[in-house]
Amino acid sequence: MFLTHTENMKKEIEYKADDDVLTIIRQWQAWLKDERRYSLHTLDGYCRDLSDFFKYFDKDLSLKDLAKLEVRDFRSYISECAAHGLDKSSLARRISTIKNFFKYLNSHKILQNTTLSAISSPRQNKVLPKALEIDQTFNVLEKSAQLSKKSWQGLRDAAILTILYGCGLRISEALNLNVGDINNNDFIRIRGKGNKDRIVPVLPQVKDAVKAYMAECPYSFHNGEALFVGARGERLSPRIIQRQMQKIRSSLGLPDNLTPHALRHSFATHLLAQGTDLRSIQELLGHASLTTTQRYTDVNIEKLKEEYKRGAFDGEN
Repeated sequence: MFLTHTENMKKEIEYKADDDVLTIIRQWQAWLKDERRYSLHTLDGYCRDLSDFFKYFDKDLSLKDLAKLEVRDFRSYISECAAHGLDKSSLARRISTIKNFFKYLNSHKILQNTTLSAISSPRQNKVLPKALEIDQTFNVLEKSAQLSKKSWQGLRDAAILTILYGCGLRISEALNLNVGDINNNDFIRIRGKGNKDRIVPVLPQVKDAVKAYMAECPYSFHNGEALFVGARGERLSPRIIQRQMQKIRSSLGLPDNLTPHALRHSFATHLLAQGTDLRSIQELLGHASLTTTQRYTDVNIEKLKEEYKRGAFDGEN
């Protein structure tokens, strides 16, 4: 049967499951979206992963079927995915999705099946965050205001990218901001992954960029409504900013790894280079674990290695 997996998304996903299980899947989706605060992009990936898992068994699964699944069933599915060339990161996400779904079933006392605890994710290659140089970052911010057809849209894009770099926000966090969240406040409260709040300082440059956008935007602003809007006045989609970033990197000759998220990485990397301690950066980024934040120390080490190879440390300087 087919099931629409999120509101405001037209595509439907097929789940080979009976009516009882489909009802549970709807509840799980709502829980991920409303309580766990997963982005629509992440939710879409989770739903497709779960659909793929259900299809593997080639029958409409019931709750009784799910309760009876054994370790060998899960391992067989994972082996099948690997045999079809699924890379380690995609395979790890499939496992994470299935574990998430069964954890929901267990915690909500729908059924008990804890065999997944014996399944571990594949060891992934270490991927360092991609960060820009400081001068590249400011070139990106300057260029962002120049590539839109209408000046207010260029100012909007510049304000958004300034927030990503100046506050270290995720794109979803920036686009979820409402009128009144920034204004003249020196700090803003951000609700991030896992429904966790954090307090982030707002630089004067961020406030100025937002004010410049609001002054030219043709739509009226009311407290509590979307701060960043599209051409029709609706809350802006992340895809618009992603497309603009593609234009920016093409215009400036920057690599393909320049995404909106790269500005968040640049925020953290530049703070670390200026001597900010890891705990403070962890709090600003909203990382649940310090281990995640520690990746930025590896970025700095890699930069030093590159400088050394170029001969930047030769001579008496």
